[in-house]
Amino acid sequence: MAIVCAKRRALLFKQEVISLQVLVRDNNIDQALRVLKKKMQREGLFREMKQRRAYEKPSERKTREKSEAVRRARKLARKKAQREGLIPDTRKKKDDLRNGQRPGARPAGTGGFGTGFRPGPPRF
Repeated sequence: MAIVCAKRRALLFKQEVISLQVLVRDNNIDQALRVLKKKMQREGLFREMKQRRAYEKPSERKTREKSEAVRRARKLARKKAQREGLIPDTRKKKDDLRNGQRPGARPAGTGGFGTGFRPGPPRF
C-alpha cells in the first residue's frame, strides 16, 4: 500500500522513485547499514533531503542548477586537460601517503600542542 502511494505521489509531483535494496549477511546489521549509507550517498539522497528541509524558490533552484552545471563542466575540462598533460595533476601521490605522515605535516617536535615549543628568545 505504501509503495503504491509513493509511486502515485511521485507521478503526480514528477518526482523520481528510488528503491534501494541491501542484503544482510550473517545477521551483520552494521555492515548492511554501512552499505546502505554508501548507496544513499551515491544516489544523492542525503543532499536532496538537506535541500528539501526548506522551500526553495524556483529562481533560486534555477541559479543553483546553473552553477552546478558550470561546476561540472569546469571539472570535466580540468580532468581532460590533466589527461592531455596541459596542466599538472593535483591529486595526492601514493608515495606521499606511504611514509606514514599526512602530506604537508611538520616533522615531529617542531611545534603544536603538547610539545612545549615556545617561539621567542631563549630562556636561561
